[in-house]
Amino acid sequence: MNKDIIKSILIEYEKKRDDALYKQQNRKQEVYSKVPQIKDIDIEIKQTSIALSKCIIENPVNYQEVTNKLKSKIEKLKREKAILLTENNIPLEYLNINYTCNKCQDTGYLNNGKKCSCFKQELINRAYGMSNLENVLKKENFSNFDINIFSDKNMEEEEKSPRENMMNILNISEGFVINFEKENRENLLFYGQTGLGKTFMANCIAKSLLDKGYIVIYQTAFKIMDIISNHKFNRYNSSGEDEYNLLFTADLLIIDDLGTEFTNSFTNTEIFNIVNTRLLEGKKMIISTNLSPKEFADTYTDRTFSRIFSNFIPLKFYGDDLRWET
Repeated sequence: MNKDIIKSILIEYEKKRDDALYKQQNRKQEVYSKVPQIKDIDIEIKQTSIALSKCIIENPVNYQEVTNKLKSKIEKLKREKAILLTENNIPLEYLNINYTCNKCQDTGYLNNGKKCSCFKQELINRAYGMSNLENVLKKENFSNFDINIFSDKNMEEEEKSPRENMMNILNISEGFVINFEKENRENLLFYGQTGLGKTFMANCIAKSLLDKGYIVIYQTAFKIMDIISNHKFNRYNSSGEDEYNLLFTADLLIIDDLGTEFTNSFTNTEIFNIVNTRLLEGKKMIISTNLSPKEFADTYTDRTFSRIFSNFIPLKFYGDDLRWET
């Protein structure tokens, strides 16, 4: 990731922290004006905490008894404060700092030094621009899904009408979102001709999971191969590592239009590597393709075909060409 981009994100985090602290201070002053005793208690808690720290530093051997008394005093003061807040109909959490992300407290990093999921998602948003996905998802989401645009007339070669089939796909897709946290190793394979709603349905799932705070990577097979090629042949400097690694580490990887990329032994190997690695690590995927199962088998190696069709739920899209309007 470009250092300037990371720097700009960290500046945004700093602004969020400053804003949260500013609003907390305003709430404190409001409470102090209403209940002056609480201000006195806060001052005493602060002074006692300082005394506690000094005691530990100045008496590293014989500090236990004194520190226990100071800790007991702090707990007593906190109880008194809680009672005063309750008596004055002030929520106990009203004086807390309200961070945008409580996991990292708007620093972008967890206590173990690793990037927080909110930071990772912001890196994704910046690095990929979400493939313009953010604007697309305003239209293509479950809220705007209309089952009635699918024909309810049976097709000779299919058991269900396009509408019945899409209702089944919709139920499975919604279940995929609901059960995403479960370690069920569930993956989805959307296949069928163009204009039947595969990309729309993938976008619906992406939107729902993004809203839940998951890291979602949505890329075409062609773009993924470009990312891999740049990584393998050192066309990127170290800033390209995040873009490549996220193909393997994102909570959900959506590969759109698999089969449209130029296929050879290199691409076959890399597609297998991504799929196999994510399957082994229990990372979920959605693949959409215009290829039929037979065409898929003819295009990719036996091991790639086997790994996908034995670990993905195949969902066939059929009916009239809808050409979803965006």
